[in-house]
Amino acid sequence: QVHLVESGGGLVQPGESLTLSCAASGFTLDGYAIGWFRQAPGKEREGVSCSSSSDSSTYYADSVKGRFTISRDNAKNTVYLQMTSLKPEDTAVYYCAADRKIEAGMHFSSYDYWGQGTQVTVSS
Repeated sequence: QVHLVESGGGLVQPGESLTLSCAASGFTLDGYAIGWFRQAPGKEREGVSCSSSSDSSTYYADSVKGRFTISRDNAKNTVYLQMTSLKPEDTAVYYCAADRKIEAGMHFSSYDYWGQGTQVTVSS
């Protein structure tokens, strides 16, 4: 059975860093397009970052460009999102996603597999 489990969320102060992890089980992430999304209360789920199945192409939302980095460790079957210089507007539930397509893009409807989400709160 396919599972994605996020971890690493928490409460941090503005300017601090946090790394989210997303461990996959039941399938091998190698060869899957991956993405990170977030959803704040009352807002639609938005794409934060995504990577093609070969990691040859990565994309970032303008709001996080230069601050966030997506990566994967195929040996650990895990995807990461490194977040630096966090801002209060980054506060949201963060979700990882995977899809068999070579590239799935930044829209949530393109992904078949989802984690349960992890809360990130940036506040002083």
